[in-house]
Amino acid sequence: MEIPDQLRCLFTAQLEEREGSVVIDVPEVELELGDIDANETYRVAILPSAAENERTTTEREERTEELGQPPVEEGEQRTVEIDDIGDKGDGITRVERGFVVIVPDTETGERVTVEITDVRETVAFAEVVERVSYYD
Repeated sequence: MEIPDQLRCLFTAQLEEREGSVVIDVPEVELELGDIDANETYRVAILPSAAENERTTTEREERTEELGQPPVEEGEQRTVEIDDIGDKGDGITRVERGFVVIVPDTETGERVTVEITDVRETVAFAEVVERVSYYD
């Protein structure tokens, strides 16, 4: 596994459901060390535990069914902000439940209206219909 240079801290925690959200408690020592500050926004990576790695394909399929169908449909148009650029240079945005939509020919931070062209179980692909100004 490759760990980026921008990594601020690394710790193990359990996810906890609270009032319709999932919460991660950050150990207070991480704030004391000064690598992160309270009330700031950080990008978080969640890696599977050993128990998660042992989960069978059947269990994963059942879990996917519990979450329901992808939150987008082919032909649907949405205005989104590109969050990141993938390994192959395509823009990445996330919609409901963190569902990933890949959008070629876009840049990080760009707002675009896209049309969903292909929907798969865990990812969708879209094409830019219009580039949107932040002032609109």
